[in-house]
Amino acid sequence: MVLAQVKDILDEYRTELPLTARQIFYRLVGAYGYPKNENAYERLTNILVRARRSGRVPFESIRDDGASVLSCTHYEDKEDFYRHVRELGENWTKNKLTNQGVDVRIYCEAAGMMPQIARVSHRYSVPVYSCSGFDSLTSKYDLAQDVSRAFTYKGRRTVVLHLGDHDPSGESMFSDGLVEDVHAFVGSIIYHKKPSDVVMFKRVALTAEQAASHSLEPAPPKKTDSRSKKWGARPTYQLEALPPDVLAGMVDGEITTLFNREIFEADVAAQPGTRRTIAKQLPAADGAA
Repeated sequence: MVLAQVKDILDEYRTELPLTARQIFYRLVGAYGYPKNENAYERLTNILVRARRSGRVPFESIRDDGASVLSCTHYEDKEDFYRHVRELGENWTKNKLTNQGVDVRIYCEAAGMMPQIARVSHRYSVPVYSCSGFDSLTSKYDLAQDVSRAFTYKGRRTVVLHLGDHDPSGESMFSDGLVEDVHAFVGSIIYHKKPSDVVMFKRVALTAEQAASHSLEPAPPKKTDSRSKKWGARPTYQLEALPPDVLAGMVDGEITTLFNREIFEADVAAQPGTRRTIAKQLPAADGAA
């Protein structure tokens, strides 16, 4: 019965696949009255593992955090290299941020949600980063360096859109962790400007208002979280409980408010012609010029 409900959820959100196990869990809770506790979640993950092993659920429909890979780009021979270059030319895509006068990035607390967010953001050339847990100091310093270079050498302000849980850690990760640290680093690099002029942070989700409007199930703050004392008795909500299509719409809406639509559409319209030009200048399939 649970597996049939899982398949219904995967079918309903097929345009947002892959989903994380947590997203499936919260959809079961909201739509089918599935128990909302860690034991029930563990049972579900076991069901999903068996379903994928048996082939009843495609592996590509569910995302979990896999191994990290450092690969290398090598080629079998010269023709293999030419084939790769031709494929690059055939799929050449204009960086839609180039003519917009602003840089945009998305930081998402849950790494497993990156593919579905990227499906929305990549059409605008907006990259997605995972900020699972509290970002390392190095990653925040690297971000400060990137946005400072964009401002200094290109005159471009960066906007960072943030997606995270509405709970003590999720809020602290954004305001006290990411924003405070990056602004401090930027201030030490660019003295004559306010850090917020160089990089602006916006919390896209999850807010208490969004949770209420979508009837998300609340949970008390975790007693094991040291930040819960300041949180008080307020309920918490998980980002992965938000319907995937709703989250996709939020991300799309936030990006489009930052874009000049006419410039974006002109960049999209110019892509086929540029691809044809590139194809004419690349070696033919037999390696001839």
